[in-house]
Amino acid sequence: MSFFSNFSSDHCPGPITGNPLNGLCEKVCIQAEKIFDAGIIQTRLENYTLTLTDLTPADPTYPLTFVSARSVTGTGAVSDLSVERQPDSCCARVQATVTVPVEVVYTDASGREGKANAAITLSEDVLMYVPSASVMPFTVTAVASCVVPEGAFNESDNSFTVSACVTCILKVAMQVELLVPSYGYCAIPPAQEYSQEICSGFFELPLYPQGKGCCKK
Repeated sequence: MSFFSNFSSDHCPGPITGNPLNGLCEKVCIQAEKIFDAGIIQTRLENYTLTLTDLTPADPTYPLTFVSARSVTGTGAVSDLSVERQPDSCCARVQATVTVPVEVVYTDASGREGKANAAITLSEDVLMYVPSASVMPFTVTAVASCVVPEGAFNESDNSFTVSACVTCILKVAMQVELLVPSYGYCAIPPAQEYSQEICSGFFELPLYPQGKGCCKK
């Protein structure tokens, strides 16, 4: 069993049936990341140069042939951040550089497959809501993902020129302590162990064929 296996209990997460006030027993302070604003940017990059680092194996035979590339984490590194509050508004102009780590797969001239690290850098300039000044600071973070369907090798500097599809979500967030209603502690059901019963399909077969026979009198 597990939460997902439809373990029915009043102290497990799942759909609420009946009056949602039934079972509420306390107000709980939880520490969480509050998202004040978020926005998605989707970009197609053409003729973008991927500079390769940390090649594995370290001694490929050039030239290289591009196979594929994609982001290796769901996080983009935010740098060069500038937040300019707009007058008479709760919004601000947010400028940032978002760096997305990428893993590149290639084959070298001898047919060996190799991998290398690279990065795609985006310059974002957007308007976002930012909270008013407080003791606790807000942060601007990025969730980023990209795929690179095609690329060509540059023998001049051992890089790839690629086309890339990039999705980036900028968030204005803060670590806060929230007071929320609670049904109490969660009951954790036992996990269901995975087993592959090789005879189950065979044992479920009927002893004899079902239905009427084909013989006629």
